[in-house]
Amino acid sequence: MLSSRCELATLVAVAMLLTTSMLHAEDGQKVIKDIEFAQVDGHSLKLDLYLPQEKNAPMVVWIHGGGWHAGSKDGCRVEWLTKHGIAVASISYRLTDKATFPAQIHDCKGAIRWLRANADKYGYSADKFGVAGSSAGGHLAALVGTSGDVKALEGDVGGNLDQSSRVSAVVDYYGATDFILRSKTQPHRANKKGSVVYKLLGGGADQKVDLARQASAAFHVTEDDPPFLVIHGDKDNTVLLDQSERIQKVYGEAGLPLELIVIEGGKHGGSEFYKGPRRKRVIEFLTQHLQDSDG
Repeated sequence: MLSSRCELATLVAVAMLLTTSMLHAEDGQKVIKDIEFAQVDGHSLKLDLYLPQEKNAPMVVWIHGGGWHAGSKDGCRVEWLTKHGIAVASISYRLTDKATFPAQIHDCKGAIRWLRANADKYGYSADKFGVAGSSAGGHLAALVGTSGDVKALEGDVGGNLDQSSRVSAVVDYYGATDFILRSKTQPHRANKKGSVVYKLLGGGADQKVDLARQASAAFHVTEDDPPFLVIHGDKDNTVLLDQSERIQKVYGEAGLPLELIVIEGGKHGGSEFYKGPRRKRVIEFLTQHLQDSDG
């Protein structure tokens, strides 16, 4: 009897272990959780993979929101992309209780390099990469998109420095793109001690001006940057619509493609951003720019 109980306990333990690392396929989707891509100062950075049935699928890296101080990779909002032949990696990054900027962008770029280095192992394309994120994650996604050649923002998190962190498409859900502008239009969120931007920069955007510029996607735009799809609500009081209009203006001046979808009555997030016509447009955009991408 004791032996049988031990065997049963062992089987249960093994089953639980498998559950935490690889979940069953649903609609052909395979989910692999909690893969460590780097260790920084004793802090483990992990990601979750959502893989479609298709081999050599394009990869979209999802960056979660939460004001850079909350949220986690568990809150992936675009895992449905696998139903359309696109792989998704939902990544973690150091929050502001662990480190200030540029740690967050270093972690995101480290994750992208790791994902490229391990593409053959997991069966997705190493060349066709996009990035998407919401709120704070939208800010980081936009910054990934425009800072491909900015050495100070690359970092060396996780190594794989022979791999590129550049992407071929960006989906930015209501992210900040210009902290200098935000310090003027939303000083209580960008300059005030204890505000989310203050915690990110280690000071107000009106004081940490150089760092605020460095952390702003709008100040890094160059003619080789990828196409953007930006989705924002016109009633968003957390990140004002002017942040998306700002990157739209800079992209337009550079002759680069950027589509801004403004949701009438939309606030800061909500299911309406991720379903219906917005979901359809995201799928079309990513398919268009990643299926024929060379990286």
